[in-house]
Amino acid sequence: MGQHNTQGSFSQRQLRVGELVKQNLGELFIRNEAKIPMINSKLITVTEVRMTPDLKTARVYVIPLGGIDTKETVKILTEYSHLVRKALSKRLDIKFLPKLTFVEDNSFEYAEKIERIIRRNKNNDKEKKRYN
Repeated sequence: MGQHNTQGSFSQRQLRVGELVKQNLGELFIRNEAKIPMINSKLITVTEVRMTPDLKTARVYVIPLGGIDTKETVKILTEYSHLVRKALSKRLDIKFLPKLTFVEDNSFEYAEKIERIIRRNKNNDKEKKRYN
């Protein structure tokens, strides 16, 4: 899952810092340390974090439990990203605390769509074999 990469690969440093941010955001959400109004952060899964080469911006892929109200969740997280960033600053000791950009993760939805297409093709093949 989580293959959002469209250009080239990432440096080891980007991957390492991205994973560090991902783990800390996950724990932060589970413990509701960001105190985001109108949202139960315990139900948010951080699926991936992509860092820019200068490590100053993090693209955070999230999905709420069950994939319900994803757009609304991303909107609220974006609106209150300063609270998330503040809580994250207490957990991380890195030179630059990255600016957080929240994005809805559609990789599970995409994988499901591919699965459906494969199943449909298999069923069509079975039908063709039956009549030949």
